[in-house]
Amino acid sequence: MLIFILISCQQPFTSNPFSQNIDSTLAQNPTTDIVITQTIDISSAPELPAVYISQYLNPLDKPRTYIEDTCRYLKNRWNPLNAKPGTVVMIILFRDITNSPTGDPQSTTLLEFQRIMQELKVQGFEAITTRQFLSYIERNIKIPPRSVLIMQDGNYDAVYFEKYFREYWVAWEWPVVNAWPSLPDISETQWEESMALEREGFVDHQALGVNNDTLLSDDSSKTVITRELEGSLSAFAARFAKTPYAFIWPNGGFGLRPVQAARQLGYQLGFTSNARGPVMYNWIPLADEIDPERPTYIPEGLINDPLMTLPRYSPDQALEAIDAVRASGKEAAAYAEANHAIEVEYYEIMCRATYGPLPTP
Repeated sequence: MLIFILISCQQPFTSNPFSQNIDSTLAQNPTTDIVITQTIDISSAPELPAVYISQYLNPLDKPRTYIEDTCRYLKNRWNPLNAKPGTVVMIILFRDITNSPTGDPQSTTLLEFQRIMQELKVQGFEAITTRQFLSYIERNIKIPPRSVLIMQDGNYDAVYFEKYFREYWVAWEWPVVNAWPSLPDISETQWEESMALEREGFVDHQALGVNNDTLLSDDSSKTVITRELEGSLSAFAARFAKTPYAFIWPNGGFGLRPVQAARQLGYQLGFTSNARGPVMYNWIPLADEIDPERPTYIPEGLINDPLMTLPRYSPDQALEAIDAVRASGKEAAAYAEANHAIEVEYYEIMCRATYGPLPTP
């Protein structure tokens, strides 16, 4: 790496023989620009530590990084105005909350739902919006050290959100993300109610395609993929006056072609139904192969787009996982602090000249 120093008509240090030569040259020709090059020994840069591995992950689920620019990553990571290392996000998607058991594995009883919400609060979690999540995952903006993205699947009316989620919005300012399928038969009343919840900031609607029966994969036709992805964009523009940037893969189905199509259309986040763990800045657990013990989990690692294949928990997994998520964040913070000096030294040698000094408090 070279640092170029432009010397014009400034008075040099006369105690330096090389500076005296410069002074003589300038005296003979004061318009001469002399460029001095100084070589930085990049071999002196330390080797960066390995990616943190949580003991709470399944052995087949490996954390993946997604920021190619190491210098930018380190600057965001150690900026004191950003989220601290170890900040963790748990993503939970509810399908149907009911007052009493129904026998449907997709349903969550009100008691189970309340237990999850209370346990999250007791363990220090705070709910965030999709926009906060995107900004954190891309740039490491500051969010609560233990964050949760609460999602509700389906076209539920205002009564449903008032009954189950309103008290947490009033008491704790916890928003909820509605994974919204833009079905053709939604009533005008429900559209108006949903738009009112959106304007309030209480419910953030994000895309879930246009057909409840869709299961996207690499075998899906271009027509079907386009219908689900573009159909959501059109409906959201017409009704919510916004462009959704998150796509919750309907019924958990996805593939390389659907992910690539979503990217081309401007989607920035995609959520699977794989409960591989929580996520952190530049740290998302994925798998490259099918796990016989979890055959419904579609391997997403080889797609190589972590932000479009994000993991999330179902309610029956969430309650048990909350403590492990908290512990993973704590472990990650300790691991980062233990390697802080090494990462700062690497930045000073490899990055400072181009990216400037690391921000200070």
